[in-house]
Amino acid sequence: MLDILFKNGTLVNEGKIFESDIGIKGERIEKIASSIEAEAKNIIDLNGYYVLPGLIDDQVHFREPGLTHKGNIQSESRAGLAGGVTSYFEMPNVNPTTTNRENLQAKFDLAATKSHANYSFYLGASNSNIDEIKAIDNTLACGLKVFMGASTGDMLVDDINVLEAIFRESPVNIVTHCEDTPTIIKNEKAIIEEFGTDIDASFHPKIRNAESCLKSSQLAYDLATKHGSNLHILHLTTADEMKLLTEGDITSKKITGEVCVHHLFFSEGAYESLGNQIKCNPSIKTEQDRLALIDAVQRDKIDIIATDHAPHTWEEKQEAYLKAPSGLPLNQHFLLVLLDFYAQGIFSLEQIVQKTSHNIAERFQIKDRGYLREGSFADLAVVDLSDQTLVTKEDILYYCKWSPFLDHTFSGAVKYTIINGKVVFQDGKFLKDLPLGKRIEFNR
Repeated sequence: MLDILFKNGTLVNEGKIFESDIGIKGERIEKIASSIEAEAKNIIDLNGYYVLPGLIDDQVHFREPGLTHKGNIQSESRAGLAGGVTSYFEMPNVNPTTTNRENLQAKFDLAATKSHANYSFYLGASNSNIDEIKAIDNTLACGLKVFMGASTGDMLVDDINVLEAIFRESPVNIVTHCEDTPTIIKNEKAIIEEFGTDIDASFHPKIRNAESCLKSSQLAYDLATKHGSNLHILHLTTADEMKLLTEGDITSKKITGEVCVHHLFFSEGAYESLGNQIKCNPSIKTEQDRLALIDAVQRDKIDIIATDHAPHTWEEKQEAYLKAPSGLPLNQHFLLVLLDFYAQGIFSLEQIVQKTSHNIAERFQIKDRGYLREGSFADLAVVDLSDQTLVTKEDILYYCKWSPFLDHTFSGAVKYTIINGKVVFQDGKFLKDLPLGKRIEFNR
């Protein structure tokens, strides 16, 4: 007896698109076959809807603990489910920062009572916690986050000796935010001297410019090459940085790259209408840079697509440019952005699945997730490519209740989200009593 039998789906998995049924028993996929004739507690006819592995977002900021006026684990994991995101890795720049094992374990304990999606957390690096880094439990933390550019509290790592030690000693993947702080400070000073302090967000890519990104990314690349480190460079934004990456299958690489959906979707012309809403670090840059990022995804230079989901309150975003915080909420609309690219003939469905599920599972050695396979956890995103999704204020699920995509109509719609064998989202509505997600396990 199956718990759920999905009939007549169109599966997108491991480079193929094919018609198939999927049988789920308990938390896992029991059977995948062209026709499954079996008893089931719940039979759902998908009528040809496309079935993708649930998205794994390897870069989110859920703001808990300490910053919960912006968002929290419960609210933001729930928002992601509405967009087909079934698993996430969350960042350490909260309050207190996740820079020791005690604070890391506390976040896992918190998520076990609050997270509606599957979860893992990064340990954060600082100039003074190399002993904590060496002692990471590599079966617990998803990776080590190194801010090689300005960040919260003491999390800017700018001591070259410490960086050498981190790249030499880290027992887990190093993921980096790469911007050169001295370059940013110099740029900001020069612009303020010329234009004064009453400037708007259009100056953001001039302050946090391509030079600041490449200088820092080059340093990370050089350190990883020197020490043979596993390096994953987050949210790349410039054409220049693409020279650091190689084409090919992710399993053959020790240095990998990532792009976020907002850097694929927006370029600097959008500051005129959206202003601080799209102020983020690294900055959204030129149309030439945006097109270079798209090309790198298509050529398998960029291996992973994520969100860097980073909510702030609407009131905070209304501050003057120099005071407004950087970051924007994204995970509810993650898959929809990519379906827009599919509708335009830019990315294939196979590429979308590769960059949002398979490659994260491979890069971080995730156990039993990221693929549609018999025996794997049943994490699925089911989409209707013939439908559309209009973003309205009433449908925005982020705790901050705003989105830069307000009033945009996306091509496609998320019809079902299934996590650990349970349908949690269907036709725009959540299950009444949402279950909790599970801690992500790793094959390490």
